[in-house]
Amino acid sequence: MTRKIIIDTDPGQDDAVAILLALASPELEILGITCVAGNVPLDLTARNARIVCELAGRTEIKVFAGCDKPMERALVTAEYVHGKTGLDGISLPLPKMKLQEQHAVDFIIETLRNEPPGTVTLCPLGPLTNIATAFNQAPDIVERVDEIVLMGGGFFEGGNVTPAAEFNIYVDPQAADIVFKSGISIVVMPLDVTHKVLTTRARIEAFRNLGTPVGHAVASWTDFFERFDMAKYGADGAPLHDPCVIAYLIEPDLFTGRHINVAIETQSELTMGMTVADWWRVSPRKPNAMFMGDVDAKGFYTLLTERLARL
Repeated sequence: MTRKIIIDTDPGQDDAVAILLALASPELEILGITCVAGNVPLDLTARNARIVCELAGRTEIKVFAGCDKPMERALVTAEYVHGKTGLDGISLPLPKMKLQEQHAVDFIIETLRNEPPGTVTLCPLGPLTNIATAFNQAPDIVERVDEIVLMGGGFFEGGNVTPAAEFNIYVDPQAADIVFKSGISIVVMPLDVTHKVLTTRARIEAFRNLGTPVGHAVASWTDFFERFDMAKYGADGAPLHDPCVIAYLIEPDLFTGRHINVAIETQSELTMGMTVADWWRVSPRKPNAMFMGDVDAKGFYTLLTERLARL
């Protein structure tokens, strides 16, 4: 059986790799790709999602544009990491695929109402604005979601955009607060995990050696993407954050974590967007998320490379 998913994303090189992994995996049925402002503004994230679909030869996938700014705060973007287009690193043609006219939030609501309850998994790879807005506009859909598997937050690793906050949560902490309080089963891929799946020269060359347009694009993206993180962290490569979400859906045993309470800071500017993860279970707050803490990095890259070879 296939797992029905909606990918909510702000591509971003690592988002692009995540989308490709999903497109290459028959276990997953992509009902649609919804785009949100995040790594770059909305017009670019919607464009980039279609570029990725065309690169994979999957022009039947429906792409929707959603919220162009956070629920309550000014938009923060990350061109300093991803480049001015969000997909810097290789020159790819502008997409010929049409952007769907329907708003991403309306698509999410309509899909969850039309699909059987408990059959759709939401896969947010960026800020949670679209998801939280859909929940606010249509509270009836919350109980229809099977699961949310998202990339965001951090505990031991702290933050990557402020000392306390990871980028996706920081961009729209109010949206994240709504999602984490929703009562839906949530799986979190935080920086604690994503910083353990670093690109290396051998891993990037394995992509390039696939000898395909997809392999060449992924190698070029990761070449570009890793420069920032290597300079910032002094690491041997860059973390491929968002593909962890898709890898979990395919091979969950690659990851280990704890079912804990995760709360989102929405008041203090000092720690705005912090994921207050009760890893040691010292608070009386009820667990609301499976917060991953470790990953089999070798198995992750084996899966990723094998699947990309299919495209």
